[in-house]
Amino acid sequence: MNTLAFGRDDERLQPLVRDRARRRRFALGLALLALLFLALGLVTGSEGWSWAALREDLASGQAGLVIGEIRAPRTLGALLVGALLGLAGALAQGLFRNPLADPYLLGSGAGASLAVVLVLAAGAAFGHQLSLETAAWLARLGLVAAAFTGALLGVALTLLLARGAAHTLRLLLAGVVVGVVLGASADLVTTWSPAALRGKTAFMLGSTSFLGWQSVAVLVAGLALALPVAWRLARGLDALALGEESAASLGLPLARMRFALVLLLALATGLAVSQAGLVAFVGLVAPHLVRRFAPSPQRFTLPASAAAGGVLLLGADVLARGLVAPMELPVGVLTALLGGGYLLRLLHRREGL
Repeated sequence: MNTLAFGRDDERLQPLVRDRARRRRFALGLALLALLFLALGLVTGSEGWSWAALREDLASGQAGLVIGEIRAPRTLGALLVGALLGLAGALAQGLFRNPLADPYLLGSGAGASLAVVLVLAAGAAFGHQLSLETAAWLARLGLVAAAFTGALLGVALTLLLARGAAHTLRLLLAGVVVGVVLGASADLVTTWSPAALRGKTAFMLGSTSFLGWQSVAVLVAGLALALPVAWRLARGLDALALGEESAASLGLPLARMRFALVLLLALATGLAVSQAGLVAFVGLVAPHLVRRFAPSPQRFTLPASAAAGGVLLLGADVLARGLVAPMELPVGVLTALLGGGYLLRLLHRREGL
């Protein structure tokens, strides 16, 4: 009897052991890819992936300036922006229990876009009254602050229309409406100020080329704040996956928990958008990769999605800098192509076409 009992216990433990092994392999794979892309990011310059150019920089004494002040903060910044988007995507998909939810679902992207367009239009109207140095500094500071503030205001407007976060469906519909209205408002501003159209296009495509050490510091602070809070809310997301009634029967304060999740989603998305623009598909694809290769509870899924998002955006940034050097592709275009291709392939396999 004891032998049979031990055998049954072993059978029950085998799936848990396999899941833990898959998580370890997934985490190890992400770590190796991150190290590889970090190294490539440090050696990728205006001539692409050129070791000869790196040797010339070393010989001329320019390596410290080029790598330390340009490539290193951009490389680390891309990793951090992707991590925030991956975390935000996992939060959105867990909150709405929808694998197609992305970080911009609650109006943050449209709000940031409208705010950036307004700043660009104001700069075009009054920028001639300032010196070139002052105008450039105010433009950069104004765009970052406007994007962050606009993202938060977009989510706040969604919460206002949905009358809080108590009802998920109402929140989702309000986010869609806010996104459409604010997006149309941004288009209306560009018709009034055509000079803002080019800046809006660059913002919509996403870019990591302006990331510096100040951006890295802000992103590190945001991620250090968001990850622990998300980890504490992870069990609530697991309960939500069982359904509204089941989660309520466990005694969870659903309204307060949803509100906290929405605020955390807005913070992570706003920080990422303010530093790199609207980078597409990273927040949508990263949680899918985690669920496919290492299915697990949210306490693993959330940090793993952040790591996967960081690796995805960093890899796309390295490709954007090196594929057609000395030209540089918008990183958001590459993430959209790669992420969209992955999701189409996944859909194709599931439908058995």
